[in-house]
Amino acid sequence: MVKIGIIGGSGVDDPKILKDFTKTKMHTPYGATSDLVVQGKLGNTEVVILPRHGENHRINPTMVNFRANVWIMKELGVTHLIGPTAVGSLREEIEPGHLVFPDQFIDRTTSRKTTFYEGHVVCHISMADPFCEDMRRILIDTAKKLNVKYHPKGTVVTIEGPRFSTRAESHMYRSWGCDIINMSTVTEATLAREAGICYAAIAMSTDYDCWKESEEAVSVEMVMATMKKNAESVKNILLEAVPKFTDKPCNCREAYKTSAM
Repeated sequence: MVKIGIIGGSGVDDPKILKDFTKTKMHTPYGATSDLVVQGKLGNTEVVILPRHGENHRINPTMVNFRANVWIMKELGVTHLIGPTAVGSLREEIEPGHLVFPDQFIDRTTSRKTTFYEGHVVCHISMADPFCEDMRRILIDTAKKLNVKYHPKGTVVTIEGPRFSTRAESHMYRSWGCDIINMSTVTEATLAREAGICYAAIAMSTDYDCWKESEEAVSVEMVMATMKKNAESVKNILLEAVPKFTDKPCNCREAYKTSAM
């Protein structure tokens, strides 16, 4: 059975959209989740929704309990996990307001728990292709159908945060071939793969980071203003795409079986 998880702002937890929903406080072996866990139905599809940064964005990226958030998705039977995320653009062509469906990442975090396996078992999970290709295809086809401005692939660099980059760092990430930058995706994608859950991100470009000196340097106000414009596109994509996910076999959900030593 397909069950869809959404970690991050989605707009679909509106009582006018989500049917038969409940909000529950939940704990895991890794502590509490970021916020109350919302469960309900989008049409006939069961969904689990969790604000990544908690209510009113009160948890900074480093302090997000990614392990608890992904663990509860697994515990509740989620098969496919979608991670909407605000990103800075490192490319001229990825304009603020555009969406990106990343296919690769670079990890620049330093202070996070990135595995469920601690103690006597080590999990060397394969992350050569870190995002579920079937999910990406469905999301891309949906964006195309809805005439949303999007980019079908890109490399996201996830930094520790909560601070934004220096200009030198921003230029360095561009030289590495990175296309967008954020503070959350890598951790979720890695843990989802260990948990045997398919994962894909919907990246919402909000600014040009700080590499483009002809533009104003990124600020919280800038990010939030563009996020509001992006939110409607993301919500429409989710409403259209969620019923299209199927429970067919996928390497994402099998990788952990041969990775534990």
